[in-house]
Formats: sequence, structure tokens, C-alpha cells
Amino acid sequence: MRSLFFPAVRWTVSITFLAASAVSLAQDRNPLAGDPKAAKAGEYEFRINCALCHGLGARGGGRGPDLTRAQKKHTRSDAEMFQVISNGIPGTVMPANGTNGQGVGMTDEEIWQIIAYIRSVEVKAPPKPLGNVARGKELFYGDANCSLCHMVEGKGGRLGPELTSVGGSRAREAIIDSVRNPSRRLAWGLTEATKEFPQEYESVTAVTADGKEIKGVALNEDSFSVQIIDANEKIHLLEKDKLRSFQKSRESAMPKYDADVLSDKDLEDIVAYLTSVGAK
Repeated sequence: MRSLFFPAVRWTVSITFLAASAVSLAQDRNPLAGDPKAAKAGEYEFRINCALCHGLGARGGGRGPDLTRAQKKHTRSDAEMFQVISNGIPGTVMPANGTNGQGVGMTDEEIWQIIAYIRSVEVKAPPKPLGNVARGKELFYGDANCSLCHMVEGKGGRLGPELTSVGGSRAREAIIDSVRNPSRRLAWGLTEATKEFPQEYESVTAVTADGKEIKGVALNEDSFSVQIIDANEKIHLLEKDKLRSFQKSRESAMPKYDADVLSDKDLEDIVAYLTSVGAK
């Protein structure tokens, strides 16, 4: 009796293991890959659930990276992309499916449709930068004065957003617009798991009880306190109920760089440099 029973158990276990392996292998590639109807349905799902951060057309936004690039930071295979969309990326603003209050929770089929759409808009060969990378780096840390406020790979100022990854997360046109029109769309700042949206780089002016005026950028803020970094990169933590006045402005602390201040050629070189760093 025992000799008949155990082989059956082993056979059942083997079947289960093989079935699980088959499912794993099947999911390594999108079952809807190359299906135009699936990609079209995925575009609709993407607009609802993903475009807020990744932009229309998946070309990147202020918060999420450009997904039209064949080389992606966190994923290579369809299976990895499925896991990222399903479970999010810990320590980043990429949420798990259905947890960010935007759109709705998606089924597995809808996630595969989104992946089919992303693959359909990928640019297989990265575009050649229009500018000169080496000269752009010289300008960033030199005459253009970008590094006085912005840091790249640990070098530069802290008053403005850190730009190491901006070339991989935002389209060329978006970077140019943020330089030419910095107040049009304020950059995202500090991200916290308890906040659906990160803090924005708003300009603030606070006057303390003794009349001292503090101007700078809001690094973090809640109902009771505000953290400000001033032009000298000094950080102030202030309790709101102890301030004489507190004003916020959506006028960016970054000056507007018109073409007579920073030529189109110089700006293209700087964008080429940022893109080269962001692609690493």
C-alpha cells in the first residue's frame, strides 16, 4: 500500500512543479505581444493609470521616466515590467497597482495590454543627441551657472532639484521648457510614502516673530511646520503658529532663461549632457 501511495505523491508533486514552471516561462514574455488590438487597449489603460506620471505617449513626465526608451532602469523583460506595474518599486514614487488613487486597479490582462502598448511605442535605436555632451558639461558647471543650484552625481548646489536622473525621466522638449519657462510646471521635490504627490519646489517667504525675513524654497511642509532652504543653502525648520507671516508663490526661484541669456545651442549642449548622465 505504501509503495503505491508514495509514487503517486511524487507524481503529483512533479506535475505541480512542471505546471508552475510552465506558467513562469509563459509569463516571461507578454502573451499579448505584437497584438495591435491589445496595444490599443493598453493605450487607453495607460492614459487612465500611468499618464499622470509618465506623460501622454509614455514619453516621461516630471515624476515618471520616459518609457519609450528601449533601455529601462528597472526592467528588461516583459515579466519584470509586469512585476513593477503590479507591485511598484519600493523607495520610489512608483506605486503598486491600484494603490495611488489614480485610475483603478487593473487586471492581469490589462497590465499585459499596457506592456503591449509600451513595447509598441518604444524607440529601438536611441536618438543621437543634438548637442555636444562635453561642452554641455562645461557649461553646466561653468558659464551657465546651473551647478550653483542643481546637483548632478553628487556635485553642485542643493537649492534646486537634483538632476542626475532628469535626462532619463523627461523628454528633451520638457527639459528645454523647464529652463525657458520654469514657473509653468514646478518641479517635484521630497517624496514620502504617506503623500500621494511629492512636495513641489514652491517659493516661500516667512517672517519670524522677531521680524526676520526668510526667503527660499519649500523642501517639506505640513499643517504645522515648514522646512525652507534659502539661497545660501541654509535649512530653516519653522513652526507656522510662531510666524508673523508666511506666503507661498508658484513663481519659481529659478530665473527664466531666455534665448538672449542662454542660446539655443548652449541649451541643447546642456540637455545633451543631462541626457547622457540620465541614460546611465
